[in-house]
Amino acid sequence: MFSKFNSKNKYNDNEKLNTDKKISNRLKSENSNPIGSSIVNKINSLNLSTNANNRLYGGYYSSSSKVAKKVDINEFVSIINEIFSTKDDVSEVFYSVHNLCSNCLNTNYTALGLLNLQKNCINLKLIDKLDSVYSNRLLITNEINPVIKAYLTSEVIVCDDSSFLSVVHLKQDHCFIIPIVNKNETKGVILFGSQNKNLPLGELKLISTMMGMFVQNRNLEQKVIQNADNDSLTGLYNYRKIQQICNVELAKAKIDNYPISIIMLDINNMMSINKEFGCQKGDEIIQIVAKKIKELINIDNYYASRYVSDDFCIIMPNTYENEANEFSGRIKYSLSCQNVDDVGPIKVSIGVTTIIQTSEDFDVEKVFSLAKQAMYISKSKAYETGESAIITSSQFKFWDEDALKSYASVLTKQYSHMGANFEEELVCQIKNEDVLSQVHLIDLVTLLASAIDAKDEYTKGHSLSVSRYSEALARALNLPEKEVEQIKLGALLHDVGKIGIPEHILKKTDKLTDEEWKIMKEHPVIGAEKVLKSNSSLHKLIPIVKYHHEHYDGSGYPDKLKGENIPLVARIVAVADAYHALISDRPYRKGLSIEKACEILRIGSNIQWDSNLVRKFIELAPSLSTKI
Repeated sequence: MFSKFNSKNKYNDNEKLNTDKKISNRLKSENSNPIGSSIVNKINSLNLSTNANNRLYGGYYSSSSKVAKKVDINEFVSIINEIFSTKDDVSEVFYSVHNLCSNCLNTNYTALGLLNLQKNCINLKLIDKLDSVYSNRLLITNEINPVIKAYLTSEVIVCDDSSFLSVVHLKQDHCFIIPIVNKNETKGVILFGSQNKNLPLGELKLISTMMGMFVQNRNLEQKVIQNADNDSLTGLYNYRKIQQICNVELAKAKIDNYPISIIMLDINNMMSINKEFGCQKGDEIIQIVAKKIKELINIDNYYASRYVSDDFCIIMPNTYENEANEFSGRIKYSLSCQNVDDVGPIKVSIGVTTIIQTSEDFDVEKVFSLAKQAMYISKSKAYETGESAIITSSQFKFWDEDALKSYASVLTKQYSHMGANFEEELVCQIKNEDVLSQVHLIDLVTLLASAIDAKDEYTKGHSLSVSRYSEALARALNLPEKEVEQIKLGALLHDVGKIGIPEHILKKTDKLTDEEWKIMKEHPVIGAEKVLKSNSSLHKLIPIVKYHHEHYDGSGYPDKLKGENIPLVARIVAVADAYHALISDRPYRKGLSIEKACEILRIGSNIQWDSNLVRKFIELAPSLSTKI
């Protein structure tokens, strides 16, 4: 038996209550009728004549209450067209159609049922002449129900009574069930109840056809809106939408003085998975993660997005750090229980930041930066342990050494296989960095240096030593302090371009081939033009990075500059660079003694290096520590 409708005269859902009341009130007022005053006038001109004994008794309708008169079909069609062309909402169209049919066709009720794909049911809404609204959910599997039968067969069904609706005062009405079809696809059904068993099917089918087109157009509009805000692979919000949400929630949190937490989540080893098993497997894992996140946020009313690639973001209003950590733990555990063929359990790196409202303003970029930094540190630890990890931004200082090294380590490990394209990812991370002070500049240089360290262990000790040697030589030359600091920082980054050189070349123990040497010689240009040039605060370091391999006799690279055409800062770093390379152990030889290294510098004076600088450096060499 068809389950009884629940009367919605008094909604529990306040939003629906307000909507129905507004529409119901407009039905009672010509000036505010959702059909529109011009349509009302037309309907009134078509109204059926009413006899003197027309009465309602406790909601029941007298079968003889109205006497039908012939409806002008042209005028009826005109009103229908006006309804569907002037309304934007399905509910308003439904109420307008109900009002029209009630007045012009003497129907006692109208019901609209639309398909709910997720629930596999028809959501049915009915309104009678008292403006009482009823709703019910009819499962598609209930094929004996006339409504479901009409939907499944796409055929008109006329019932002698409406008892299957279980609405007492309507059960004697004939029921006309018309499928709503558009482009050979049934969208739902529309029902008309009347004491008159000879309602004009042509007019009812016209309403159904118009409703089908209207519903189809609204569905398309909703898909367009959804596609603008949602990621196509996961159905979660996209990057643009989550930024908008974060802006709104930050403003609310500031006004209402409550905390807000942001989770950034990255799927571990995704690049390796895509490379070994194909992007289809990677997409499968991304979808599994998105599904689990959806399930969890539906419980707690949080917002989630696929931030970029295999990164996800969750916005958690009115949530403290301990609560965000607990939620992160649930995500971590839930995903660890998901065994993916060929891959195994899904492991993730999670970063959490919580903003407690203070006098300090937090914009979206700053909040996301904190969460991403925590995620990168988490990911760095995941590389070490091979397990999922959770890190909160309160556990580190944004620019401290561990944070920077973790950040750089993750970037280099993720993108080192891209060879000369790696610098593009690094540029993407630093190009918009707004350097506000000298300390901030030093932090940024440290970040870049850490990126070099993560790719080539030799470079770590080498860059630091070259920086110290260069600083010592610059001070020995009595250069201004500002220039000394520039040389110190530039020397630390002199090999930054090597992050764009493939690892198999950097780590090769044998002699490089001509082609490999050609690639290696690109590192000064990569460092200067593609890394440092991306941020104006680093521009003053470009001469050091670009020209430290130029030779005094013009035989160097990349531009074959000669003599004093080579910037002094680059000539200083060139001497320090060569000296440390000579005294350092390499895979193919032991480091030279200080005396032997100085002798080679002396021999190369005015050929490879500036003789005045070599002479001054040799004086300093014995006092310079070679251990770091």
